[in-house]
Amino acid sequence: MRPQIVAHRGASHDKAEHTLGAYVAALDDGADGLECDVRLTADGHLVCVHDRDLRRIASNRGIVSTMELAELDQLDFAAWKNPWADLDDEAPDRDERLDRVLTLRTLFETVADYDRRIEIAVETKHPTRYGGLVERRVVDLLRHFGWDRAGSPARVMSFSWTALQRVERLAPGVPLVQLVEKAHHWPMLSKVIGADWLVGPGIRELADHKKLGPRITRAGHDLHVWTVNTPADLDLCLRLGAKAVITDRPAYLLDLLEERDR
Repeated sequence: MRPQIVAHRGASHDKAEHTLGAYVAALDDGADGLECDVRLTADGHLVCVHDRDLRRIASNRGIVSTMELAELDQLDFAAWKNPWADLDDEAPDRDERLDRVLTLRTLFETVADYDRRIEIAVETKHPTRYGGLVERRVVDLLRHFGWDRAGSPARVMSFSWTALQRVERLAPGVPLVQLVEKAHHWPMLSKVIGADWLVGPGIRELADHKKLGPRITRAGHDLHVWTVNTPADLDLCLRLGAKAVITDRPAYLLDLLEERDR
């Protein structure tokens, strides 16, 4: 059984990460699922942004948690990806609605309205000034969409075991993914995470620590591997029986899987 292909921040190899344009492109590419990071604005909105500040993606010194949604909505979240686009006479016209800050609600609406089942993996970022309020707001939104129970297309991920415990208390039916940054963290995490939690190690840790993947699967946990962008990365995930691979290049990985099937 082939793994799910989950678009990391959308089709972020080609499009500006976490923009609606990147997610629409990933869906058009045939991705099985979407992955996003979420942060809370000063006025309580969940937005899809990885970094705590906006220097990298919006050329702005602002910190997401101290800004209101209306302020964020004035910024261009896509120009950094192709800074010379204005000089390219052959570049297609940009739809600015696809390049603005993206709320988690809008992303959920996009998934809910799509013409096939799309899964969505939501990563809560920590540390944050709002602590557990982030998970509470994520669960509130899941509940609004009816995605807080078994069979939900949504799962919640975090490197923070405490954050995932919060989600488990608030919405026991939501699948959880314990992200693993370093191989040497696994022995401790393996003793405390839930028996049915999924585990998300990075591809580099799996490649550098050959025993990590088999140890996780022997413990009864499915693998959700990030960030898988090359044929060698994909081959390793297939050997380990990964249930999902998170990739910047969903179309490319789907093509690789099709070639292997042939």
